[in-house]
Amino acid sequence: MADVWWKADPHDLHRIVDRVSSVYVERSHLDRDENAVVVINKRETVRIPAAMIAVMLLGPGTRVTHGAIRLLADSGTAVCWVGEQGVRMYAAGLGPSRGAGLLHRQAWLVTRPKERLGVARTMYGMRFPGEDVSRATMQQLRGREGARFRKLYKEHSRRTGVPWDGRVYKAGDAFAAGDDLNRLLSAANAALYGICHAVIVGLGASPGLGFVHTGSAISFVLDIADLYKTEYTIPLAFDLAANGLTDERDARVGLRDQIAERKLLSRIVTDIKSLLNPPGTDFDTPETSELWDERLGTVSAGVNWAADASEGPASDILEAESTPDETAQRSDSASLIAADMGDHHIAIIGPDLEGPPSPEEPKNKPEQPK
Repeated sequence: MADVWWKADPHDLHRIVDRVSSVYVERSHLDRDENAVVVINKRETVRIPAAMIAVMLLGPGTRVTHGAIRLLADSGTAVCWVGEQGVRMYAAGLGPSRGAGLLHRQAWLVTRPKERLGVARTMYGMRFPGEDVSRATMQQLRGREGARFRKLYKEHSRRTGVPWDGRVYKAGDAFAAGDDLNRLLSAANAALYGICHAVIVGLGASPGLGFVHTGSAISFVLDIADLYKTEYTIPLAFDLAANGLTDERDARVGLRDQIAERKLLSRIVTDIKSLLNPPGTDFDTPETSELWDERLGTVSAGVNWAADASEGPASDILEAESTPDETAQRSDSASLIAADMGDHHIAIIGPDLEGPPSPEEPKNKPEQPK
């Protein structure tokens, strides 16, 4: 019987020493070896300490075992199933050990009009370098943004020679309306939303709590993606149209290559952190679960609070009873390293599974007995 290519000896594996923000895996097999995730493909085998990464991005051709997923969940690592280089977001899962500090901060900002306007102004300020938007209203910011986009479309039309007659699109279907250029724009934007969505989930923020956009389950995704459209999707769509490349795949692959070359993922991480937690501010990110208390703020979970029952009427008692197994699980999670999405990104991509035979392989292999 032929050797199964994803089997490997743990002693042959090498370690990633520095903590990274995300690991993208494509055409590989993921398994568990003690407290490490083992990524194996036909070219290489990599051993990744699970607590050293914030988000695992699983791309096409990836297989993962139950043991690997459980380890990532216990380590507080987000797992996202994505398209090539993260340009599509299909599903995501979060382990129970992740802190909610960034999510609390986001919710605090978005529910206070003054603070929400401040974040929105910062976002627009990132799009208008050199302009003072500190006193602008949302109406003024929207008008300035619209004028900027009209000017930008005309500039790229003049640069590439591609006619521009205005933006036409249908949400959720890049090819439902508009000309080739509009369809390329819609396809590229959808791909950009995917990678922004993956980063937001990996950081532990909410995709739905937007500051400029609202009412959608991906409002914050739309907010963040708008920061990069003028640099990525708009010039890409005009360039593709000028070269006669009008398929959705052309936009997706073109954006994927730019994301990898220009390290957009790390930039998104930095921008989200600076928007929600600017220099000079801080917030708590507890590593273990806690219980809310209306007087003390929070108290420890995994503790039987029956002894406090005499302190007040029954309506004021906050009691949490746990089974021995649940208490032990929470105790174990206290020692976990909280995932902190830094500025580094690693991609582990296996070779094409279907390709020309290598020189040392015979072109016609004998059939295996059934």
